[in-house]
Amino acid sequence: MLIIDAVSKRFRAGNYGVRDVSLDLKSGVIGLLGPNGAGKTTLMQMLATVTRPTSGHIAFQGVDIAARPNELRRRLGYLPQDFGVYDNLTALEFLDYFAALKGVHSKKRVLEMLETVNLHTVKDRALGGFSGGMKQRLGIAQALINDPALVIVDEPTAGLDPEERVRFRNVLSEIGFGKLVILSTHIVSDIESIATEIAVMKEGALLTIAAPEVLLRGAEGHVWESVVPSEEFERLRATLKISSAVRKPDGVHIRFVGPAGALGANAAEPELEDAFLHLMNAEDAPSVHAR
Repeated sequence: MLIIDAVSKRFRAGNYGVRDVSLDLKSGVIGLLGPNGAGKTTLMQMLATVTRPTSGHIAFQGVDIAARPNELRRRLGYLPQDFGVYDNLTALEFLDYFAALKGVHSKKRVLEMLETVNLHTVKDRALGGFSGGMKQRLGIAQALINDPALVIVDEPTAGLDPEERVRFRNVLSEIGFGKLVILSTHIVSDIESIATEIAVMKEGALLTIAAPEVLLRGAEGHVWESVVPSEEFERLRATLKISSAVRKPDGVHIRFVGPAGALGANAAEPELEDAFLHLMNAEDAPSVHAR
């Protein structure tokens, strides 16, 4: 469905935002995971035809999107990282306007999307009075209004409360059948329950793409649990790759990634957060391509 072939983006200063990334993506929900500055947004902008690659090619359903961008744009739903709204419009007016731009002239469809993102009760309020999370939900609605074949959402849960995050993940999971959804994030929990595959980026390069269970298997034998005194924990924070820490009456219960060391640690079953931390800190991160 979407083929990314040796794509790089080099900026005028000479540095690379993305370097030699290749992916062959089918339908489903693809999580694009990486720390801030990994090149996720730059890659998403190229996929959404906002900017062009310096080298390489991107094709969607056999069409070169740099040569014929409008063919993709008609079938694209895109939520950029920085989504702006017109404060003087109501939610209904705003979404109706975007629907018309995308060739959707069904008032019923507009109202359905407002209900999907839980904004139907405030549809007649001006956007200037909306919170950041409410504006983000409206951005999600405009990305999905035209029933797109390709959905690209960049850090979509920023500003959403926990309940809204769950709602959004459910929406993406439901629309992922027969479509390609690419969700960029640095928050593992955003994708761990819905992604069919996870692509991990670091410093502009693709480290791996694999199903979540493959990433979990790759971290086996590298995840440990231990209980340490509070004063010892403060010292260990500087030396261990700690994925979680919970203070309890008997000390601090920690999970960490790497060698067991001399803490009397017990092997733990990896979670996706552990697998991500393992990849980020492996000297020679494995190249795993599992479908």
